[in-house]
Amino acid sequence: MFTIKRIDVDAGEYTVILNSADAYEMGIRSLDRVKISSKKRSITAIVEISETMLSSGEIGLLTRAFSDLKEDIDSEVDVTSTPRPTSIEYIKKKMNGEELSFNEILRIIKDIVNKNLSNIELAAYISAVYTRGMNLRETKDLTMAMIETGDTIDFNKEEVYDFHSIGGVPGNKVTLLIVPIVAAAGYLIPKTSSRAISSACGTADIFEVLTNISFSAEEIEHIAERVGGTIVWGGGVNIAPADDLIIHVEYPLAIDPYSQVIASVMAKKKAAGVNRLVLDIPVGPNTKVATFELAKRYSRDFIAIGDELDMRVQCAITYGGQPVGRAVGPLLEAREALAALENKKVPNSLFEKSLSIAGMILEMGPMPAGTGRPRAKDILCSGKALKKMKEMIEAQGGNPDVTSESIEVGKYTHETLSDRVGYVDSINNKTIVKIARAAGAPKGKGAGIMIYKKRGMKVDKDEPIYTIYSDSKAKLDQAVKLGNKLRPIAIEGMVLETIKGSNGMDVYDE
Repeated sequence: MFTIKRIDVDAGEYTVILNSADAYEMGIRSLDRVKISSKKRSITAIVEISETMLSSGEIGLLTRAFSDLKEDIDSEVDVTSTPRPTSIEYIKKKMNGEELSFNEILRIIKDIVNKNLSNIELAAYISAVYTRGMNLRETKDLTMAMIETGDTIDFNKEEVYDFHSIGGVPGNKVTLLIVPIVAAAGYLIPKTSSRAISSACGTADIFEVLTNISFSAEEIEHIAERVGGTIVWGGGVNIAPADDLIIHVEYPLAIDPYSQVIASVMAKKKAAGVNRLVLDIPVGPNTKVATFELAKRYSRDFIAIGDELDMRVQCAITYGGQPVGRAVGPLLEAREALAALENKKVPNSLFEKSLSIAGMILEMGPMPAGTGRPRAKDILCSGKALKKMKEMIEAQGGNPDVTSESIEVGKYTHETLSDRVGYVDSINNKTIVKIARAAGAPKGKGAGIMIYKKRGMKVDKDEPIYTIYSDSKAKLDQAVKLGNKLRPIAIEGMVLETIKGSNGMDVYDE
């Protein structure tokens, strides 16, 4: 028997610490598994070993293991060695480029959900899928496995709508316009969103600054049916729970495997009761989808998986050559989205993209072709979308009186000026994201970038081109240094190069 000691560290997995003498006696090494059994329940955890943290006969449970075992400090538990999960062998198969069966994929996903895999093993799975890929059948099986290992929501309505962007372009806060527009039209749209993986912020990170985003499946169903729409964090509910555990490991790797993207999106939507789905696939240099050909491949595979799941899917391949709107970062994007709903002047890219996609969703319902976008515009411009947004914020526990002017962003700022006269030639999306993350986004809600000059716009010398915001002076300094080094906004003059003739005269090609 071992006595429980609590260690207030969250490793993101079930982890315990044994005294080195006890581990030696049991024949256990670091990263082996043990089964911890109490009168109430048992869990399987990964072992770390220490010579000094614990005395012999004690077992240290890190936060997550302690919480889920549901035992008190100094309680006694049985500890026995247990073999490694069989799913590790299936991960090796994928690392070798072999095709996995449904049962093998299901075993991997179950072990992820049950926290039987270490972060190292989970990273190996993600890397294997990223480098080796999955075929369409495996992707469908992965989707079904993710649905099977979580809760589902069944709405009373026959048609349930949703929208999702696969990401890759900064500033894509269009969900905060699309959902209230569609809900105000009388459609049911229970939007589940993700946090950032490789971006400056996800939709969940943005909406979290306005209201609560973590709810149970029953609460989501109740709010959506009462108000018409929600914007909630998918990781806060047991819908396809493997997704958020996978994202937790994808985040530091900054990778998003092709098949995992499709399975994650489709599993969460199907589990949430959605049967009408519009997908936004931004395409452009320095985005997740760099080419039009890859965007079309995503579209075909999303639609094919949708057919298998009895979901009607449409895809919008959208321009991703530069950020949507001007704001990048949770509070900055929330402020810009609210300004659009308040019918204040906002960048045209945010207005046009939101209305176009909202129109697509409306036309998946009873609205005739060609009427969706005008109807979406009318709902936005009339103030109905803003009213619906306030209802959603209040229903989810936030302050419905919040306005774009009342939102306060990071107090530490730095304005970057142009060092020349010219025109904006390009904006590097990945560099914008790197700078915003260096400033503290998405965890630092006030961190981000406000862009003043976009592609094709004229710039004078010493004119502001962007401002970095941060909640931390140290992080602001890091972001400024990174921005000065990477120069995310390329400015060129109208004359790119002058070539002199042998007589010193300029040579022009007329």
